[in-house]
Amino acid sequence: MRKRKTTDSPHSSTDVSEGKEKLRLKQDVGLISGVSLIAGTMIGSGIFMSPEWVLHHMGSPASSLLIWTACGLLAMFGALSYAELGTIIKESGGEYIYILRIFGSFPAFLFAYTSVILVRPASLAAVSLSFAEYAVAPFYPGCSSPQIVIKCAAAACILLLTIINCLNVRLATSIMNVFTAAKLLALLVIMVGGLVLLARGQTQSFHNAFQNTTAGIGAVGVAFYQGLWSYDGWNNLNYVTEELKKPEVTLPRAVMIAIPLVTCLYLLVNVSYLAAMTPSELLSSGAVAVTWGDKVLGSWAWLMSLSVALSTFGSSNGTFFSGGRVCYIAAREGHMPDILSMAHVRCLTPSPALLFTSAVSLIMIISGNFTSIVNFFSFIAWFFYGLTISGLLYLKIKKPELPRSYKVPIIIPIIVLMAAVYLVLAPIIDQPQFEILYIILFIFSGVILYFPLVRFKRHPRFLQRITLHLQLFLEVAPTTRDAN
Repeated sequence: MRKRKTTDSPHSSTDVSEGKEKLRLKQDVGLISGVSLIAGTMIGSGIFMSPEWVLHHMGSPASSLLIWTACGLLAMFGALSYAELGTIIKESGGEYIYILRIFGSFPAFLFAYTSVILVRPASLAAVSLSFAEYAVAPFYPGCSSPQIVIKCAAAACILLLTIINCLNVRLATSIMNVFTAAKLLALLVIMVGGLVLLARGQTQSFHNAFQNTTAGIGAVGVAFYQGLWSYDGWNNLNYVTEELKKPEVTLPRAVMIAIPLVTCLYLLVNVSYLAAMTPSELLSSGAVAVTWGDKVLGSWAWLMSLSVALSTFGSSNGTFFSGGRVCYIAAREGHMPDILSMAHVRCLTPSPALLFTSAVSLIMIISGNFTSIVNFFSFIAWFFYGLTISGLLYLKIKKPELPRSYKVPIIIPIIVLMAAVYLVLAPIIDQPQFEILYIILFIFSGVILYFPLVRFKRHPRFLQRITLHLQLFLEVAPTTRDAN
């Protein structure tokens, strides 16, 4: 593992008030908030939209339930592997900081460039658009909502999240806790409704449950993409390691609580959907949760639209909370403009990075497409997940002496790495698409920026003046990394 500098860079501390203090982000994220961050981000729009597509690609109810189980197991294995990395490298930034410390600057820059410019803002835009669709649906009964209204509502969601996250970390985590509780209650309603239906004998969807199962390598890979989209967020706590209370304890415990909880919820909710609907009805449903509500709740079906809106808003908050940290950490390491590495002098939040993420997400809302983002986001994500897991295997084999408070059995990261390779290659081999080629070209277009701006540090002088003016306007100052 590459050795960290023992001294802070010239811009890593600043004079505050009359004494010399080093700005650091607050360590306000405890175990409950950590569980809420993982579960609250994972339970978003996916469980209300992806079941239809998993069933479509797999062909049968039983095989779709197997996919949901396998996705939960894979997310758990990945999170446990990341927990060990988080106890070795106690810095925020997730995959970015792990790739940087293990493999060096260039691959870490490519990840940061792709994540900050494309992946995180696009994901936030997609989830915000989902929130907007369900939030405005009650105002347009019997017809589809106007796109301009949906996009304005999505933009309002992002702006509100920007204000909340820039003001106070504790406020943002409190909102996560509240919305996580609300969405768990909504899923509990669906689960109980499903159990009641099963008790009444509505089990027709489970007769010949494996009939029409699809076994194609590409179809299974795409089904995994749709299922894993619903589990996305299993690694979010690694993005805020420096803001955790006792990260060596909180990180593994939060993972072991949150992911099994979400997996069980997802399986029971899918069983409930299949108890209320036949497979053909589920496949023809534009919004599975709403159709379930119409069949089971009757006049109270509007609760499902409200539940999905609450769920996606909470998920957007978690995505925004962690996504802004990637931008902040990359800037602190010199891979993004210096202004993005600064924190507000009073609120102690990475407000410039959050504002930048918000701005890019607002741009993407203009042409946001939820369905395509799921597949292409998953392709990029699992490419870098695989690279990160290979870094853990390198440390376990070559650097076993490194201190770590938690160790995962080596077979677990090996399984995750094999799954990552499969998820990246299967859709390319089975159904190659030009869009994937465009994504690969975008990732490696970072080479054009890396060598002049990062490697040789050829920065235009006017950037320093812009940074100074923005620093004064936004009331921000450079920070130092946690001393862990």
